[in-house]
Amino acid sequence: MRGSIPQPSHSTSRDFAAASGFTHVDEASGQVRMVDISSKTSTKRTATARGRVWLPRAAMNALRASEQSDASSAVPVPASTKGPVVQTAQLAGIMGAKRTSDLIPLCHPLALTKVAVHITFDDDEELEPEGGYLVVECTASTTGQTGVEMEALTGVSVACLTIWDMAKAVAGREMYIEDLKVIAKSGGKSGAWQRSD
Repeated sequence: MRGSIPQPSHSTSRDFAAASGFTHVDEASGQVRMVDISSKTSTKRTATARGRVWLPRAAMNALRASEQSDASSAVPVPASTKGPVVQTAQLAGIMGAKRTSDLIPLCHPLALTKVAVHITFDDDEELEPEGGYLVVECTASTTGQTGVEMEALTGVSVACLTIWDMAKAVAGREMYIEDLKVIAKSGGKSGAWQRSD
């Protein structure tokens, strides 16, 4: 049929599964699967991820003024018509981490023991006159049989998307999200690890 996309054969899928090392592909059938973790040891596991949102200077100044006025209990400066941006993004990141297995099809549902989202300003106007960053970090913890890297990454992603949603009326289309990565993890067979860059 013209325009149809060729589908890989079952043998091709099986060969790929056997050769690739991708654990979410079943070697016998070539189909996707949730990995069986029942034989793994239950240990305390943590992971921290980071990402950032770039906003133009006017939006950064409005956000900083809004956060400072909220902290001093003064009349808030409206950086967003939807409410306090940083606090809302923190809550959204926590909710996102908790819902990771609902969003990523083959992630195991985990009983998280901790989720913390921190958002900081990185916007030296002398160095970056055009704009600056909101840097988002999410740390997730559990005691279980698999790691929490996906939960930390999802927490950062949802927080960044929430910043975008809340700031778009002020920041416009110039915003962008970048540099999403795991920066540290501990627990499990591989032990502790920290990104060097």
